[in-house]
Amino acid sequence: MKRLISIELQKIWLNKASRILTLTYFILLSFIALIASIKFDIGPFKFHLAEMGIFNFPFIWHFNTFVAAFLKFFLAIVIVSMMANEYSYGTLKQNLIDGLSKKEFILSKFLTVVVFALCSTIFVFVMSLLLGLSFSSYNEFDVIFMDLDYLLAFFIKLCGFFSFCLFLGILVKRSAFALGFLLVWSILEGIIKGILVFRIFPNSNTGDYIMQFFPLEAMSNLIIEPFSRLSVIKSIGTQIGVENTKDYSVHYLAILIVAIWVFLFVYFSYKLLKNRDL
Repeated sequence: MKRLISIELQKIWLNKASRILTLTYFILLSFIALIASIKFDIGPFKFHLAEMGIFNFPFIWHFNTFVAAFLKFFLAIVIVSMMANEYSYGTLKQNLIDGLSKKEFILSKFLTVVVFALCSTIFVFVMSLLLGLSFSSYNEFDVIFMDLDYLLAFFIKLCGFFSFCLFLGILVKRSAFALGFLLVWSILEGIIKGILVFRIFPNSNTGDYIMQFFPLEAMSNLIIEPFSRLSVIKSIGTQIGVENTKDYSVHYLAILIVAIWVFLFVYFSYKLLKNRDL
């Protein structure tokens, strides 16, 4: 297993574009800390994000994992390119000639996906812990480590998304077309959701219930937007008569659904590769 991961990481690191994208991803993740410096003072109106409580424990786990998830597209490009390069440079065929089985080849790609997701999760955990200890109004031990299930949701979300990208990379063989397919699929899910929620089942939750089983929607459901949890947003909503009934917790059904999609993406990646004439 260690050998398989080592082979893939060497391929990524030796590719200049993949190396730059990977480094850019982690650098941008660290820029979340700069949110604390955003401050506007316009007369009596003072706007300071850090003072709004976004770095308070345990809210910071929710906020940072939600924001960090937007940056996953940088690594998605790396993963899709990783598969496209295997076909373009003939390394896939060479690996198989050298004795690597197709099952081991897919396993090596999946392990790379898990490593990326795990490193991202650890990075966000350390950064959030440091930011929280610096800015949080609540530093009790039990409060600090409350709601850590957002990190689990973040890890599963990345594994799901990267596995989808891996599958598309094998299916389409070209990185640009694979990323285009990903965009088309996201638009398609949006259209289906609109039809189900607003046209077919406008007066019930049936549309949302059906949509939770779609891959991208399932990943999105893992971490709900955190902004409406902020006290300032709640007070504005109360003043204009809007009641907030959102459930922000991490649901383990959503984790299970995404985990099943991970299995399916990896399984069908293997089946595609196994049945394809290389």
